[in-house]
Amino acid sequence: MRRSIYIDEFAHKSPIPNASRIGNIIVSGLIRGVDPATQAFPPTVEQQCAFMFANVRRCVEVGGARVEDIVKVTFWMKELQRKPVNDEWVKMFPDPASRPARQIMEVPMEPEVLVECDFMAVIEESKP
Repeated sequence: MRRSIYIDEFAHKSPIPNASRIGNIIVSGLIRGVDPATQAFPPTVEQQCAFMFANVRRCVEVGGARVEDIVKVTFWMKELQRKPVNDEWVKMFPDPASRPARQIMEVPMEPEVLVECDFMAVIEESKP
């Protein structure tokens, strides 16, 4: 049975959940670098990356997983800049022997959006 995951602090404006879980798999929709306290986008890509990674953590945990369960992350950036993503990446995934797969692409975006991502997590069978 599918379970929708909604997070009020950075909910989608469309009628879709932040993520969905079936069994031990969680797949997110787009997660952006919005400040969950204000629902505003900070002006820099570094700030948006920090909020985006925090929002990923919140989303995966509300879904019943841990960041260690994430197996793939895809990033889209208005202007390809790997350093802001890499800085947050190594904070969230410090062990080089245990990092998810990832991809970064440059694409056109809404004016205030500088970076966004989605993820897939696979939860150990023994977890709820």
